Amino acid sequence: MGFINLLSMFDTVNHDNMFDDILKRFGLNVAEYQTSPFGSGLINHTYKVTGNNEAYILQQINTAVFTHPENIADNLAAVKRYLGKNNPDYLFVAPLQTTDGELIVKSSDGAFYRLFPFIEGSHTVNFLQDKNEAFEAAVQFGRFTLLLNHFDIKQLKYTLSDFHNLQLRFDQFKTASQNADAAKLAQAGAEIKEVYNHFDILQTYNQAVNNNEIPLRAVHHDTKINNVLFDDNHKALCLVDLDTVMPGYYLSDVGDMMRTYLSPANEEEKDLNKIHIREDFFRAIYKGYMAEMGDILTETEKQLFIFSGKLMIYMQGLRFLTDFLNNDVYYGAQYPGHNLTRAKNQFKLLTEYVNAEPVFKNMIGSVNREILAAANQK
Repeated sequence: MGFINLLSMFDTVNHDNMFDDILKRFGLNVAEYQTSPFGSGLINHTYKVTGNNEAYILQQINTAVFTHPENIADNLAAVKRYLGKNNPDYLFVAPLQTTDGELIVKSSDGAFYRLFPFIEGSHTVNFLQDKNEAFEAAVQFGRFTLLLNHFDIKQLKYTLSDFHNLQLRFDQFKTASQNADAAKLAQAGAEIKEVYNHFDILQTYNQAVNNNEIPLRAVHHDTKINNVLFDDNHKALCLVDLDTVMPGYYLSDVGDMMRTYLSPANEEEKDLNKIHIREDFFRAIYKGYMAEMGDILTETEKQLFIFSGKLMIYMQGLRFLTDFLNNDVYYGAQYPGHNLTRAKNQFKLLTEYVNAEPVFKNMIGSVNREILAAANQK
């Protein structure tokens, strides 16, 4: 969902109208600070607050998406307490408290804001070109779930209900197909066929979930590369955009890395010939994530590692296609057929991913042998 882009340019906002009261609630002398639009996030409005030789990130929560912002605050407070007690050296970018001890502020116009520390010497990556950065990101997402392995996830509230529920997304697609006009159904005929060509993905998902074959864990749920902060040496520092931290399956985090890291072309690419799988990036994701989570994943979870990519690519293709059939009511469209193009993109990625499965299996075997050999040398 895009928390911050530390390389963005920004224009200064006049304090006198928007943010004085909010910053005062956090104990800041507004005369000493400037507030500027910041980042490339699509969901929340983000600003950088600078002055007095320090900096912060001020963020307005999009309550059209997160209808209960207090749930986000409660979740992050619970995780912060747990990590502070059990892993105090872990860099967890949690919202700061107001002078009244609150984590979110409601402005006079009903908007909700929170303030974060700005991590100096950090930057985000919007276009992943380095497999080592993919490795570093996978380590960070794996470490986050690992450190919360013994955390009571019953303390976490669902900030987005059924966020990665594939059965729900398929049911929404069926409803949209029944209600769409004939012209749209004709336009999307090939993509609708693709949905049913890969129906086995839904069957595998339902078997794993309905039969309780995999455990719920505390996972990030949004593992795009710009949700990782890197230092100047390209080492990952920490995770950001923590609004979707809630109970889920590890498949969500790994699968979304597969979906967004493996192809050099992102989901907006119109030229489908540019969509292909960078196999060495798969190896980097597997090696990085398993370096953290390898000892705690169940055997069934390990068997579903490759499946996670199919799950998340298929789900996103479904969601784009459903929105096209629903007249672009969720994602919106910048041009006619935008969401259909996005769906074509994802189904092409899915085809490329499925074709690469034999290579993925060989890579997993190779990495596992490396890990075993290293363990035997100790």
